[in-house]
Amino acid sequence: MGSYAYVAPGTVAEAVAVLQDHASRNKRAQVLAGGTDVLVQMRTMDREPRTIVDIKTIEEMNRLDIGAEQTYIGAAVASAILNENDTLRGLFPGLLEAAELIGSTQIQGRASIGGNLCNASPAGDTIPALIVNAAVCVIAGPAGERELAAEDFVTGVGTNALAAGELLLGIRLDNPSAKTRDAYLRFIPRTEMDIAVAGCGLRLSFDDSGICTAARAAIGAVAPTVLLVPAAAEALVGSKVDDAALAAAGAACSAASSPITDKRGTADYRRKIVAVLCRRAGAIARDRALG
Repeated sequence: MGSYAYVAPGTVAEAVAVLQDHASRNKRAQVLAGGTDVLVQMRTMDREPRTIVDIKTIEEMNRLDIGAEQTYIGAAVASAILNENDTLRGLFPGLLEAAELIGSTQIQGRASIGGNLCNASPAGDTIPALIVNAAVCVIAGPAGERELAAEDFVTGVGTNALAAGELLLGIRLDNPSAKTRDAYLRFIPRTEMDIAVAGCGLRLSFDDSGICTAARAAIGAVAPTVLLVPAAAEALVGSKVDDAALAAAGAACSAASSPITDKRGTADYRRKIVAVLCRRAGAIARDRALG
């Protein structure tokens, strides 16, 4: 490992000031929410000097509010805290399923959804789940706060939309209606603690007659960034999400993907797998919404 400085600001304003000061001096600062990605990167591929800005003790970054209409998850809230919340699991089962897939129980005691989003891996499990739930990223910076849709937050492999001096404050989600639910599935070569070869999240809404009235689908690990797939949603809306509709949605996900071939799977294999995951996740979300 290289040479590093460390600071643990007590407020959001202090954290922004540190980031802004480093940016103005062309010095590198890196936010640490849980550290489960950052520390691994520092020991392997990215050993350049920097100042670590630990936000784990900032109250606002650890806020979890589940209101009547909206839910707010601070960027540093550990996945383990979310996973133990039965109310949150009832509202967003797919999102919590995605959070539970990140590492071991020990990792989940530190890892956060906010950190997973900022790390901006194409295979980040919580990113498709956030996108299908129309999550809004609340960003703090020198000019105050701004908001950005989750699907616009990740800009490339390992890059995000945060400007100099900015950090992710938290994530806001509208609570689903009674007949709206989500699901997330991924495929990995091992039984656990692996990176997705492909992933797919869906959120579906239904009317009282069982017809799908709204849908969102997102795919991961099959393109440089996680993708929202409007064509998959269009294939489901107006249907009862039967096998034919699910097959059309799966085909749309496959067509939207642009995967690579590597030692974990060929591009053709990933295209086929993401279609299967779409069909299966769609059936799960349907059954949850109508259950």
